[in-house]
Amino acid sequence: MIPITDNLLACPLFDGIAANDLTAMLGCLGARYISYSKGVVIMAEGAPAKDVGILLTGQVQLIRTDYYGNRSIMMSIHPGQLFAESFACAKAEQLPVSVIAAEECEALLLDCSRILTSCCNACAFHSRIIFNLLQIVARKNLAMHRKALITAKRTTREKLMTYLLLQAKEAGRADFSIPFDRQGLADYLEVDRSGLSAEMSKLKKEGVLDYFRSDFRLLRLPEANHGE
Repeated sequence: MIPITDNLLACPLFDGIAANDLTAMLGCLGARYISYSKGVVIMAEGAPAKDVGILLTGQVQLIRTDYYGNRSIMMSIHPGQLFAESFACAKAEQLPVSVIAAEECEALLLDCSRILTSCCNACAFHSRIIFNLLQIVARKNLAMHRKALITAKRTTREKLMTYLLLQAKEAGRADFSIPFDRQGLADYLEVDRSGLSAEMSKLKKEGVLDYFRSDFRLLRLPEANHGE
Protein backbone atom coordinates (compact mmCIF):
# COMPACT_ATOMS: atom_id res chain seq x y z
CA MET A 1 0.00 0.00 0.00
CA ILE A 2 1.27 3.46 -0.89
CA PRO A 3 1.57 5.66 2.23
CA ILE A 4 -0.42 8.90 2.26
CA THR A 5 2.29 11.44 3.13
CA ASP A 6 2.02 15.19 3.73
CA ASN A 7 3.71 15.89 0.37
CA LEU A 8 1.19 13.69 -1.40
CA LEU A 9 -1.69 15.43 0.34
CA ALA A 10 -0.17 18.78 -0.67
CA CYS A 11 -0.13 17.81 -4.35
CA PRO A 12 -2.48 20.17 -6.22
CA LEU A 13 -3.77 17.25 -8.30
CA PHE A 14 -5.73 16.13 -5.22
CA ASP A 15 -6.98 19.57 -4.18
CA GLY A 16 -10.52 19.29 -2.84
CA ILE A 17 -10.29 15.51 -2.35
CA ALA A 18 -10.45 13.98 1.16
CA ALA A 19 -7.38 12.14 2.47
CA ASN A 20 -9.38 8.99 3.27
CA ASP A 21 -10.38 8.70 -0.40
CA LEU A 22 -6.82 8.84 -1.73
CA THR A 23 -5.79 5.22 -1.18
CA ALA A 24 -8.60 3.84 -3.34
CA MET A 25 -8.05 6.57 -5.93
CA LEU A 26 -4.33 5.83 -6.27
CA GLY A 27 -5.18 2.21 -7.03
CA CYS A 28 -7.65 3.31 -9.70
CA LEU A 29 -5.03 5.63 -11.20
CA GLY A 30 -2.44 2.83 -11.46
CA ALA A 31 -0.01 4.54 -9.07
CA ARG A 32 3.49 3.05 -8.85
CA TYR A 33 6.05 4.02 -6.22
CA ILE A 34 9.62 4.69 -7.42
CA SER A 35 12.86 5.80 -5.76
CA TYR A 36 16.06 6.92 -7.49
CA SER A 37 19.58 7.97 -6.59
CA LYS A 38 20.99 11.34 -7.64
CA GLY A 39 21.72 11.56 -11.37
CA VAL A 40 19.47 8.69 -12.44
CA VAL A 41 17.22 9.27 -15.46
CA ILE A 42 13.59 8.79 -14.41
CA MET A 43 12.14 9.45 -17.86
CA ALA A 44 14.39 9.51 -20.92
CA GLU A 45 14.16 11.95 -23.81
CA GLY A 46 12.65 10.17 -26.81
CA ALA A 47 10.57 7.73 -24.75
CA PRO A 48 6.76 7.79 -25.11
CA ALA A 49 4.95 10.05 -22.63
CA LYS A 50 2.48 7.92 -20.69
CA ASP A 51 2.89 8.74 -17.00
CA VAL A 52 2.28 11.72 -14.76
CA GLY A 53 4.81 11.96 -11.94
CA ILE A 54 4.22 13.25 -8.41
CA LEU A 55 7.41 14.04 -6.51
CA LEU A 56 7.28 12.94 -2.86
CA THR A 57 10.82 13.72 -1.68
CA GLY A 58 13.99 15.20 -3.19
CA GLN A 59 14.24 17.19 -6.40
CA VAL A 60 14.02 16.35 -10.10
CA GLN A 61 14.86 18.48 -13.12
CA LEU A 62 13.55 18.59 -16.67
CA ILE A 63 16.65 18.65 -18.87
CA ARG A 64 16.88 19.46 -22.56
CA THR A 65 20.07 18.42 -24.36
CA ASP A 66 20.97 19.81 -27.78
CA TYR A 67 22.79 18.09 -30.65
CA TYR A 68 26.20 18.96 -29.18
CA GLY A 69 25.36 17.73 -25.69
CA ASN A 70 24.77 21.14 -24.10
CA ARG A 71 22.29 20.93 -21.21
CA SER A 72 19.52 23.36 -20.36
CA ILE A 73 17.42 23.03 -17.22
CA MET A 74 13.86 23.71 -18.28
CA MET A 75 12.36 23.39 -14.81
CA SER A 76 13.08 22.16 -11.28
CA ILE A 77 10.40 20.07 -9.54
CA HIS A 78 9.99 19.98 -5.76
CA PRO A 79 8.00 17.71 -3.38
CA GLY A 80 4.27 17.88 -3.94
CA GLN A 81 4.65 19.00 -7.56
CA LEU A 82 3.89 17.13 -10.79
CA PHE A 83 6.26 16.41 -13.66
CA ALA A 84 5.76 15.31 -17.30
CA GLU A 85 2.02 15.96 -17.05
CA SER A 86 1.83 18.23 -20.12
CA PHE A 87 3.58 15.66 -22.32
CA ALA A 88 1.46 12.78 -21.00
CA CYS A 89 -1.79 14.69 -21.51
CA ALA A 90 -0.69 15.48 -25.07
CA LYS A 91 0.14 11.78 -25.61
CA ALA A 92 3.53 12.81 -26.97
CA GLU A 93 5.13 9.94 -28.85
CA GLN A 94 8.56 11.17 -27.75
CA LEU A 95 9.47 13.14 -24.66
CA PRO A 96 11.33 16.33 -25.72
CA VAL A 97 13.19 16.42 -22.38
CA SER A 98 14.67 14.01 -19.86
CA VAL A 99 13.48 13.89 -16.24
CA ILE A 100 16.54 13.42 -14.01
CA ALA A 101 16.89 13.02 -10.24
CA ALA A 102 18.79 16.12 -9.08
CA GLU A 103 19.15 14.40 -5.69
CA GLU A 104 17.94 11.20 -4.10
CA CYS A 105 14.19 11.19 -4.55
CA GLU A 106 10.91 9.30 -4.24
CA ALA A 107 7.91 9.71 -6.51
CA LEU A 108 4.66 8.22 -7.71
CA LEU A 109 3.93 7.56 -11.37
CA LEU A 110 0.29 7.66 -12.44
CA ASP A 111 -1.09 6.27 -15.68
CA CYS A 112 -2.31 9.40 -17.48
CA SER A 113 -4.91 7.50 -19.48
CA ARG A 114 -6.55 6.47 -16.20
CA ILE A 115 -6.62 10.08 -15.01
CA LEU A 116 -8.37 11.22 -18.18
CA THR A 117 -10.79 8.27 -18.34
CA SER A 118 -13.43 7.91 -15.63
CA CYS A 119 -13.67 4.62 -13.72
CA CYS A 120 -16.41 3.14 -11.54
CA ASN A 121 -14.40 3.41 -8.31
CA ALA A 122 -13.36 7.05 -8.58
CA CYS A 123 -15.93 8.56 -10.91
CA ALA A 124 -17.33 10.82 -8.18
CA PHE A 125 -13.95 12.56 -7.97
CA HIS A 126 -12.76 12.30 -11.55
CA SER A 127 -14.12 15.62 -12.75
CA ARG A 128 -12.32 17.32 -9.85
CA ILE A 129 -9.00 15.64 -10.73
CA ILE A 130 -9.31 16.59 -14.40
CA PHE A 131 -10.09 20.20 -13.40
CA ASN A 132 -7.05 20.24 -11.09
CA LEU A 133 -4.85 18.78 -13.81
CA LEU A 134 -5.97 21.44 -16.28
CA GLN A 135 -5.00 24.18 -13.83
CA ILE A 136 -1.60 22.58 -13.16
CA VAL A 137 -0.83 22.33 -16.88
CA ALA A 138 -1.85 25.97 -17.38
CA ARG A 139 0.40 27.16 -14.52
CA LYS A 140 3.29 25.08 -15.83
CA ASN A 141 2.88 26.67 -19.26
CA LEU A 142 3.10 30.10 -17.61
CA ALA A 143 6.35 29.05 -15.92
CA MET A 144 7.77 27.94 -19.27
CA HIS A 145 6.72 31.28 -20.75
CA ARG A 146 8.60 33.04 -17.97
CA LYS A 147 11.74 31.05 -18.74
CA ALA A 148 11.42 31.97 -22.42
CA LEU A 149 11.27 35.66 -21.43
CA ILE A 150 14.46 35.24 -19.39
CA THR A 151 16.50 33.33 -21.95
CA ALA A 152 15.43 35.71 -24.73
CA LYS A 153 17.51 38.45 -23.11
CA ARG A 154 20.69 39.27 -25.00
CA THR A 155 23.42 39.18 -22.32
CA THR A 156 24.28 37.04 -19.33
CA ARG A 157 23.75 40.07 -17.07
CA GLU A 158 20.29 40.74 -18.47
CA LYS A 159 19.28 37.08 -18.14
CA LEU A 160 20.57 36.88 -14.57
CA MET A 161 18.98 40.13 -13.40
CA THR A 162 15.66 39.33 -15.07
CA TYR A 163 15.61 35.97 -13.29
CA LEU A 164 16.61 37.42 -9.90
CA LEU A 165 14.09 40.25 -10.11
CA LEU A 166 11.33 37.74 -10.87
CA GLN A 167 12.44 35.59 -7.93
CA ALA A 168 12.42 38.61 -5.60
CA LYS A 169 8.95 39.61 -6.80
CA GLU A 170 7.69 36.08 -6.23
CA ALA A 171 9.23 35.97 -2.73
CA GLY A 172 7.90 39.45 -1.95
CA ARG A 173 11.24 40.61 -0.53
CA ALA A 174 14.79 41.48 -1.55
CA ASP A 175 16.39 38.41 0.05
CA PHE A 176 15.48 34.96 -1.24
CA SER A 177 16.86 31.54 -2.16
CA ILE A 178 16.92 29.94 -5.61
CA PRO A 179 16.57 26.20 -6.35
CA PHE A 180 19.89 25.95 -8.24
CA ASP A 181 23.59 25.63 -7.55
CA ARG A 182 25.91 27.65 -9.78
CA GLN A 183 26.01 25.07 -12.60
CA GLY A 184 22.26 24.58 -12.38
CA LEU A 185 21.67 28.32 -12.63
CA ALA A 186 23.93 28.51 -15.68
CA ASP A 187 22.04 25.64 -17.29
CA TYR A 188 18.69 27.26 -16.53
CA LEU A 189 19.77 30.62 -17.94
CA GLU A 190 21.47 28.84 -20.88
CA VAL A 191 24.78 30.62 -20.35
CA ASP A 192 28.39 29.61 -19.72
CA ARG A 193 29.11 28.95 -16.04
CA SER A 194 32.40 30.87 -15.97
CA GLY A 195 30.77 33.86 -17.66
CA LEU A 196 27.91 33.73 -15.16
CA SER A 197 30.30 33.62 -12.19
CA ALA A 198 32.24 36.57 -13.60
CA GLU A 199 29.05 38.61 -14.08
CA MET A 200 27.87 37.80 -10.57
CA SER A 201 31.20 38.98 -9.15
CA LYS A 202 30.90 42.25 -11.09
CA LEU A 203 27.37 42.85 -9.81
CA LYS A 204 28.52 42.16 -6.26
CA LYS A 205 31.41 44.65 -6.58
CA GLU A 206 29.03 47.23 -8.02
CA GLY A 207 26.78 46.87 -4.98
CA VAL A 208 23.86 45.57 -7.04
CA LEU A 209 23.47 42.29 -5.17
CA ASP A 210 24.98 40.06 -2.53
CA TYR A 211 24.92 36.29 -2.43
CA PHE A 212 26.15 33.18 -0.68
CA ARG A 213 25.68 29.89 -2.48
CA SER A 214 21.95 29.83 -3.39
CA ASP A 215 20.95 32.74 -1.15
CA PHE A 216 20.64 36.16 -2.81
CA ARG A 217 19.88 39.72 -1.74
CA LEU A 218 19.09 42.51 -4.18
CA LEU A 219 20.56 45.85 -3.10
CA ARG A 220 19.71 48.12 -6.02
CA LEU A 221 19.06 48.10 -9.75
CA PRO A 222 22.13 47.89 -11.99
CA GLU A 223 23.16 50.80 -14.14
CA ALA A 224 22.56 50.46 -17.89
CA ASN A 225 25.21 49.45 -20.41
CA HIS A 226 27.29 47.26 -18.11
CA GLY A 227 28.34 43.65 -18.73
CA GLU A 228 28.59 41.76 -21.98
